[in-house]
Amino acid sequence: MPLTPPPHGSVRSSDELNERIRGLWLRAGGRLSAEQRREYEQLVTEWAAAVRAEIVRAA
Repeated sequence: MPLTPPPHGSVRSSDELNERIRGLWLRAGGRLSAEQRREYEQLVTEWAAAVRAEIVRAA
């Protein structure tokens, strides 16, 4: 499933992004193509931002 950015102004949760990352690895069978690698990198970057935002909200 290609990476679809969230609608402008909305943010996906770290849990949702984690599930997308896990699903990507499962579909890829543990070996990512170049396109899947780009998607993975985007998802991980978005996941890290979501984790930071969740920590800030909790503080």
